Amino acid sequence: MLTAALLLVGGAAAGCGGRATTHHKPGTSHEQATGSVGTLLDAQDPTGHRLREVPAEGAPQVQLAARPDSEDGWNLQLTVKNFRFTPDSTGGAALPGAGHAHLELDGRKLARLYGPWFHLPAAQAPEGAHTLTVRLYADDHTAWAVAGKAIEGTLELTAGAAAPGQAGHSHTPPSVPPSPPSSQAPADRTVTIAVRDGKVTPPPGRTELRRGERLALRVTSDRADTLHVHGYDKELALPAGQEATLVLTADRTGLFEVETHGSRLVLTQLLVR
Repeated sequence: MLTAALLLVGGAAAGCGGRATTHHKPGTSHEQATGSVGTLLDAQDPTGHRLREVPAEGAPQVQLAARPDSEDGWNLQLTVKNFRFTPDSTGGAALPGAGHAHLELDGRKLARLYGPWFHLPAAQAPEGAHTLTVRLYADDHTAWAVAGKAIEGTLELTAGAAAPGQAGHSHTPPSVPPSPPSSQAPADRTVTIAVRDGKVTPPPGRTELRRGERLALRVTSDRADTLHVHGYDKELALPAGQEATLVLTADRTGLFEVETHGSRLVLTQLLVR
């Protein structure tokens, strides 16, 4: 069962350009690099990011919608105006009408979004009423704002006892063995990382790769979280206490961060030459 109520708010001018970089380096602040767009306010959004105010005319806008997924949970769609997603320049200066979004469930951050679609598993939305919030941010991680308020869209979501799509539906007949998971795909390099009590083992460093190499990221977290590879826009659910593996081909050169969404921990940096 799904009920939706949408809220549309405005904030920033459209534009393009910017240097190719990624999320801030470990140990530095979100506002390490900043631009001259709009007015940087002392006020902060609910997650502690400073507001970057722009005129209402031509400001970014965002609208959030959801529909049940045939397999599990919901598919969320962001409809934006005067705004474009720029994963390649995250961590750089604020550029007009550019950046990324944060998705929150009942005030708790679920993910950073670099595109208009996101799959929300039913396990992340327990039975009952919830409020989803999507908020727009500049590349320097300041929150776009109009009239002192962050630009965001909200959605009221009601999860029933039986989540959408969880009625025993299966695409694969029992007599046919399932395809091997992506974690079993061959890899040239394997990096094993553990997250426990908010600490990363081994300590975050750089993983150097040649372009075209396949990398397997094997991550174990003591709490449920989401793994995200910046620049490649790859994500992987991390079940609590279970090892999860993400295999990707390093087909883009540059410096890209691998982090967790919930705990906001940098796990490693991928340096692809």
